[in-house]
Amino acid sequence: MRTTSFPILIAAGISLLAFTGCEKFLTHDHPTAITDDVWWKTEANAYGALESIYAGVPDGTSGRNVMLISGLSDEAVNRGDFRGNYDIFTRGLQNPTWDVAEWIWRDNYLDIRRACRFLENVDKCFMDANLRERMKLEARALRAYYHMECLLYFGGIPIVTKSLTPLNNAQKKNTKEEVYDFVLKELTECGEKLPKEYDSDQSWRISSGACYALITRLALFFKKYEVARDAAKKVISSGVYRLHRSTNANVNSYAELFSYAGLLNKERIWFRKGGCSTAWTTLAPYGIGGETYLSPISRVVDNYETLQGNTIQELGPDSLDAYRRNPNFKNNRDPRLVASVLYPGQSFIDANYILKPFDPSTLNLDKIGVQKSTATGYWVRKYLDPRDRQGRSGTLDFMFIRYAEVLLNYVEALVETGDWQNPDIVTHLNDIRSRARMPDVNTAKYNTQEKLLAFIRRERQAELAFEGQRYFDIRRWGTVNTLMNGDVYGATDPATGVAIKVQDRAYTARDFYWPIPEKEMLSNPSMVQNDGY
Repeated sequence: MRTTSFPILIAAGISLLAFTGCEKFLTHDHPTAITDDVWWKTEANAYGALESIYAGVPDGTSGRNVMLISGLSDEAVNRGDFRGNYDIFTRGLQNPTWDVAEWIWRDNYLDIRRACRFLENVDKCFMDANLRERMKLEARALRAYYHMECLLYFGGIPIVTKSLTPLNNAQKKNTKEEVYDFVLKELTECGEKLPKEYDSDQSWRISSGACYALITRLALFFKKYEVARDAAKKVISSGVYRLHRSTNANVNSYAELFSYAGLLNKERIWFRKGGCSTAWTTLAPYGIGGETYLSPISRVVDNYETLQGNTIQELGPDSLDAYRRNPNFKNNRDPRLVASVLYPGQSFIDANYILKPFDPSTLNLDKIGVQKSTATGYWVRKYLDPRDRQGRSGTLDFMFIRYAEVLLNYVEALVETGDWQNPDIVTHLNDIRSRARMPDVNTAKYNTQEKLLAFIRRERQAELAFEGQRYFDIRRWGTVNTLMNGDVYGATDPATGVAIKVQDRAYTARDFYWPIPEKEMLSNPSMVQNDGY
């Protein structure tokens, strides 16, 4: 997380001593603090200002830590407070001083202000008119996204479309509906005009497809299924994207997608350059030089089907016990499991290096409970590339939105609108599953709207595990209260057949939205705290 700290509504008055580098752009746009009339002159000035707005685009394992949001759901647990005290949320102990909420609120409004400053001043720059208009659309789309993220976390928030000064620091909340309408309008207008694609060295920029993909997320969360359906169709019909499939028939294409070998692919719709550069010191086993701050729990592992398309819960008790002791028993699980999770007894990198979280040996750095080791007996495998081992860091990008998610959003929206027999549903689900080397949807088995929706929800977790969307999914589905209360278990000890209990979780209705940060409440007399805080 960036560590500059101040509430949104007094941002303009904060001393430049709080900023370094491009962050000085907030109040004086040149590092020597010369005036706007001197700074806003060239295309280079415009590019520099626009790049500062992209600073808030979420990373996977650094910066905004999107993958760590998985720990707020039934996918994982967090450890390591210096990355943010995510874990107190799962025990219902968050309050207006909660650091994670403060960081996300602060960062989003920091970047919203940057976007407003850009839009207010970029016309002063001498540059190509078409490029300037495209840049304005990028700034508007980014500003809309930052509003959207705050909306999904905090509910009603102030809509800010101009840079604020200390004299207008009493902005009131807009309603959730007003923020939704604002974001939808901005993303729709930008989606209509932004490029479908950029040159390869600019491919990280927000595009038309990214705008429509964001709309699918937003609309699903607010149960606007027709809107989600139509936005997803625009992404699909653009012809720009496709699921990644390796050119090597012997390679797990899904696993390759999260490695350097699959870095340049047509599945990524919007990504953060270097967004998983710290994956090794966030996810990897301690015993092989990594650090672990996000550990999967049993529920996400149990979600993966067998290669025959059965859930392990559908099998007999003996088979269920075998898969609990060895998640990839007889190599008969969905290949997305081994691409997403490391589990007890699995070899990692070196065939001779076996992960032993239940081995009590004092020399075993991978055992449960060792600082920087797994908290559950499982590790996240996604975005761990052996190339990063020696330097304990790298340059791996993080795919914030990829095409598989849009396909899943589309089919879910179709089912929710009652169009559950639409052939597009099976077509796109089979496309996703065949890439993972899983069998086609059994339409004789999933032959009602309710059964198909349950299947899609399970498929969604198998495909998108640890990518940061599960937290939003269980909230919009209304399953969060059940899934986030009670005991949480990790891996099963292969020797005893007993699963390790990780924690007790507590969730109430107030937890649906996060607390407005205390600093904002103190600085803004018009701000109203969310219920229960």
